[in-house]
Amino acid sequence: MTIPPQTQPAKASAADPVEEFLKRRKKATINDVAALARVSKKTVSRIINNSPSVREETREAVNAIIARIGFRPDPQARGLAFRRSFLLGLIYDNPNAQYIVNMQMGILDKVRGSGIELVVHPCDKTSDSFLEEIRDFVELQRLSGVILLPPIAENRQLIQVLEELAVPFVRITARHGDDNSPPIKTSQVVSRDRMGCQQAADHLVELGHRRIAFIEGPHGYASAKERRQGFAEGLKAHGLDIDPAITAEGAYSFESGFEAGQKILSHPDRPTAIFASNDEMAIGAYKVALQMGLSVPGDLSIIGFDDSPLASRIYPALTTVRLPIRDMGRAAAETLIDQDNSRKHTTVFDAALVVRDSTGPAPKGFKP
Repeated sequence: MTIPPQTQPAKASAADPVEEFLKRRKKATINDVAALARVSKKTVSRIINNSPSVREETREAVNAIIARIGFRPDPQARGLAFRRSFLLGLIYDNPNAQYIVNMQMGILDKVRGSGIELVVHPCDKTSDSFLEEIRDFVELQRLSGVILLPPIAENRQLIQVLEELAVPFVRITARHGDDNSPPIKTSQVVSRDRMGCQQAADHLVELGHRRIAFIEGPHGYASAKERRQGFAEGLKAHGLDIDPAITAEGAYSFESGFEAGQKILSHPDRPTAIFASNDEMAIGAYKVALQMGLSVPGDLSIIGFDDSPLASRIYPALTTVRLPIRDMGRAAAETLIDQDNSRKHTTVFDAALVVRDSTGPAPKGFKP
């Protein structure tokens, strides 16, 4: 009796990659399984831990490879995956306290009542133990997902650590992963900071300002680069450029904004307007103007970025670029909780100018 073709025993050929692997007599790892099955390591991890989010044909193919090469998952690693279910981690190294608070509020909007809790972990990206500290945090807390805030959201070594741990994560960033070189392929929540900064430049020029100072964000932040680029593009559309003589770098903090304001406003050819890359620094510039006896906006117009709660509470209320931080936090949590983590998801938010009372027409006949 002839055996039907589909039930005939498989014969390994000389070109069979599994047979070639077995000849090397090495201990099989999860990376070997992924390579032989031509799937990602995350997919193998999900199959090992009986995740329902894998197609049955993929599951069968991977399990066949596991059986043939004798792969045995690490019990501790497998236990880690099984126990991930109720904690999201928010990891950051960012001096802007209000930004952190708003992001937390957005995440909590999503997880409240779901049985999932948020664990917040500040870190120091300059520390020699930075990566190991985060690895320990993720493993100890058995996190079901991680949200990375800028600037560490751009750290490729950290991204690699999280991928090795097979924990789902989302980057909050001002630069789309595809715009990096090489591209960063992860789930992400992206803000279009450039758009809002172009609007800020337009607004000041339309008010008659031509000598416009700039307080930029700290070097190494994607947001700082994007906001500078957007502001420069907005000025260029009117035939103007960022003037290095009245430009200062800040650290996204009130104190750094105050120091930058002192430098800028002590210039012999004082500007009539300042655009600061976040609200904290803009408010620092407010204090300098007040100490110098300058009227806002009579003598000096000021624009910030973020639209933090303080922006509408100070006097005069701050014109600022609104970044929907709370919405971004909520979107990041939704990506981790509601969506298939085997796919990369991108959610984009626009930044937009909110005009209040800190900007007005350029003073006529201004003389410093």
